[in-house]
Amino acid sequence: MKDLARHGPHIDTRMPVATTRLEQLQIIKLLQCVRLEDRPQIEKMTMQGIPSLINYSEPNQGESVLHLAAVTNNEELVKFLLGLGAHPNVQDFEGRTPVMRAAEYGHDTTMEVLAKAGADMKIVDKNGRGILFYCICPTQRHTHCLEIALQHGAPVNNKAHDGKPVLTVACSTATENEEMCIKLLEKGADPNIKHELMGTTPLMEAAGAGSAAVVRCILQKGGDVNAVDRKGHHAAHRAATGGFFDVLKVMAAFGADFNQVASDGNTPIHYAARGGHDSCCKFLAQRGCPPKLKNSDGMTPRAIAKEAGSKASGKELRKAENAYAKYSKPGMKNPNAPWMVFLYDWCVERQDDLIAEFSKLYTGDDEKDYKVNKEDFIQVLKRLKAPIPDDDHMKKLVTEHDKTREGVIDTKVFLSGKQFLSKTYLMSSYEPKSKKKKKGGKKGRKKGGKTKIYVPICTLPEGPRMPGGAPPAHLIPRATHWTDTGRFDRDHPPQHPLQDDSWWYLQHPQKTYINISEAAKLGDIESLKQAFQNNYPVDTRDKYFKTPLMCAAAHGHIEITKYLLEMGASVNAVDNFRWTPLHHACHGGQVDVVTTLVSAGADIDAQTMNGATPLMRAIECSNEPIVSFLIEQGVNMRKENKKEHNALDTAKEWADPRVLSIVQAKFDSLPAPKKKKGGRAAKKSPATRPQTVPPIPYGKGDGPDGGKKEEAKIHKVTFE
Repeated sequence: MKDLARHGPHIDTRMPVATTRLEQLQIIKLLQCVRLEDRPQIEKMTMQGIPSLINYSEPNQGESVLHLAAVTNNEELVKFLLGLGAHPNVQDFEGRTPVMRAAEYGHDTTMEVLAKAGADMKIVDKNGRGILFYCICPTQRHTHCLEIALQHGAPVNNKAHDGKPVLTVACSTATENEEMCIKLLEKGADPNIKHELMGTTPLMEAAGAGSAAVVRCILQKGGDVNAVDRKGHHAAHRAATGGFFDVLKVMAAFGADFNQVASDGNTPIHYAARGGHDSCCKFLAQRGCPPKLKNSDGMTPRAIAKEAGSKASGKELRKAENAYAKYSKPGMKNPNAPWMVFLYDWCVERQDDLIAEFSKLYTGDDEKDYKVNKEDFIQVLKRLKAPIPDDDHMKKLVTEHDKTREGVIDTKVFLSGKQFLSKTYLMSSYEPKSKKKKKGGKKGRKKGGKTKIYVPICTLPEGPRMPGGAPPAHLIPRATHWTDTGRFDRDHPPQHPLQDDSWWYLQHPQKTYINISEAAKLGDIESLKQAFQNNYPVDTRDKYFKTPLMCAAAHGHIEITKYLLEMGASVNAVDNFRWTPLHHACHGGQVDVVTTLVSAGADIDAQTMNGATPLMRAIECSNEPIVSFLIEQGVNMRKENKKEHNALDTAKEWADPRVLSIVQAKFDSLPAPKKKKGGRAAKKSPATRPQTVPPIPYGKGDGPDGGKKEEAKIHKVTFE
């Protein structure tokens, strides 16, 4: 009897199970006919088959034909089977009835048919779960199924054999099932029912899910706001863990005691600090949660916030600790009395009710006049059961709002709480603050702003594939030396090309690809020759926007440099920093490469993005032959970079005596610069930094589109 009271009646309505060969064949055939909706055959087998065949269960899962029809959501077929004598309360091996299966899938129309046919809503499965457990799912159809079950007498306080009530299960997903939870409470579900093993209540589950509406409904129905589970956890612990500030507000309005210490020594403010919820930390500290209490690990909430890396929470907790230490001293009294804080939270929660009551009692004719008589004000608070301890406290509250002793009270001021609480305790202090505009200098201009340097970052499109489906042009096939290393090597080459017959018996090597700039950098001239024979563009850019000629020049591959020039590579192409191949060669100290490039027509006075010339790059690498060669070629010695340094300034800055003597001798031999009429030397105005890279030239019509020049895409990135 005790078990029935706890879990509800468990009615055994299992029908015969097919055991013999004939029974099994007939029930399997009947189930197949139900799947195919073959009604004549179903009726024929029901009439001519074994007795009560329609209520037999198949031997594997115990499923009957009505279970199958309920799962497929075919209400017409369900009516047909019921007309043939199918029992609506037949159970499978899990104890589930057809109406449970329909509720599980949200088949509300089928469920309504079964309910009208007399399906028992109080039956539980072998785990003790009633039909309401199967209705819990965040869809409108499942909500309708729940309504049908409640209308036909489903027990709202049903507990499973593991001790978990249906209301607790619904509240664990309260944010998704708010309507279901509220319906269960309205139908009489016990708001204080507990999980028999864990001791959790529906309030704890709803608070952990973050549903303020369900928490409010539970508390309005009489839920215990200060209940704790077996581990001493309060509903505030769960709300603080998730940072659900609205839930904490509702609980505070119903008189929650936030000074709750769990078995591990943690209070709600410890969990709020661990999650970095600064608003919750501030609210809990103001509503009675001690901010300096240590948990079992010896850590205060602020230490936990620091460990979690939450600066905002640490800042609020530091303020709370200072206030706590200040008002803990002898003789110090907190002006924000706990009963006033409770009253304010209660007013915030019952604001609509208070406004409705006060609006009937306004004394003035003006719509903006919110004043009521003192006596009416007291009567409204008493009628709504405001949490005011006694008449003395009521008198003090009235005095605070009627300092002029006119006998009237402004209800708008009362509801704002400004008259009896500090600003930091008001809900307005938790709202996000709008950032104020900083005052600048004259006419609103900012002072001391950082210089914006525009650096062009060139990006190339992924590009179409090469003919035949090969990768884009910047990836070329790698030339693989294919020979039998057991017969031939570098020291023992074949005497004649036909002597090497390795390709007859060796496995063909897998085709691989290499970046064209990487091939130039590594000196892989065979791969380059093979690529250009297959019409690959010679000035293809890599992801750093460099051409193969730049890479070959930078690494001193003279043979590849000459080959690329023969193939029409652009000798004056620039990368995203406007370095030409000559800049790379001078910076790398490759004299023969520099000579070759200049002979091919390279611009010896080209400037990079910061104004550097090839001569300056040669000075930086302290290469005397290159410096001498460029001077002999007639380089402009007076060109300046963005720092307004010329070649001589660069030589002095890098302090190489050999290079400095060469540059100094050339400068001394230069004629004096021309002077203007005013007697001053003509000074060239500093060139402005280019903010975009001009179109990149290609050599001799070998662009990637077969002769048409392709421009680089430029994106401006600002570094401050």
